[in-house]
Amino acid sequence: MSDVAAIHNLVQKRNELKKEIAKVIVGQDEVVDQILICIFSGGHALLVGVPGLAKTLMINTLSRALGLDFKRIQFTPDLMPSDILGSEILDENRQFKFIKGPVFSNIILADEINRTPPKTQAALLEAMQERSVTIAGHHYQLALPYFVLATQNPIEQEGTYPLPEAQLDRFMFAVKLDYPTFDEEVEVVKRTTTDVVKEIMPLFAAQEIIDFQQLIRRIPVADNVIEYAVKLVGKTRPKGDLSDAYVKTYLDWGAGPRASQNLILAAKTHAAFHGKFSPDIEDVKAVAVGVLRHRIIKNYKADAEGITEEMIIEKLV
Repeated sequence: MSDVAAIHNLVQKRNELKKEIAKVIVGQDEVVDQILICIFSGGHALLVGVPGLAKTLMINTLSRALGLDFKRIQFTPDLMPSDILGSEILDENRQFKFIKGPVFSNIILADEINRTPPKTQAALLEAMQERSVTIAGHHYQLALPYFVLATQNPIEQEGTYPLPEAQLDRFMFAVKLDYPTFDEEVEVVKRTTTDVVKEIMPLFAAQEIIDFQQLIRRIPVADNVIEYAVKLVGKTRPKGDLSDAYVKTYLDWGAGPRASQNLILAAKTHAAFHGKFSPDIEDVKAVAVGVLRHRIIKNYKADAEGITEEMIIEKLV
């Protein structure tokens, strides 16, 4: 299949996928879009939202529609790295045998990742970056495609271990979930208080998703689009040459080079989803908030004046 035909196929499959997800998930259209961009770009996503917004249900539904294995890990203060990665035990023949942990799956939901200590957070983040884990000196490759979706609760910050900026930077997108509208909530209640169970059809094979991820990598990008993305990231750095007085007033730190890479990758996927063979500046703008939101650090003045990360990014865009 040519790349042109493959992009047309991707558009069709993405539309089918969204219809399949909509059987179970009401609304949250933008959230689903951003998660799909992450998956087909080969990235990971951080979901920020209050409890009860169907984060687990959404990822479970998505994994079934994608035809992938799914594991949910509930992060707690007493969770150890071996609870995620697995551990070696002595079998009946007195030989060490490795028992795989839940990290050995295609889609991982790391629920409330900021509730567990840094040592356990770091164990998952190695798997995210390298797509492999090292246990007792042995190296294990993880099955592809591999996608981590971590959630954070923006309230109840007592007893939490916020992710350091270097670890936040591993996530391609930070996705904010909001409460449903009145009509959406009515529909949610109607669907979830009966005995009707919707059947989700798997639409992909694992290799097909990997092929689409490689297709995204092959999409050409014009130099002016790459320069726009790099300049946009450069503008977020208060000590850089490209920043203006507004950024210097409200930001302590800006985004690093990984933000530029993720902007282009996400823009490629956004363009492919809309049947375009190369991204333009509008595609970069469409993904800018999700890619930059968790990579810029506001100062006390921004907090005092109620300036949000989204407001700063919208102004720069």
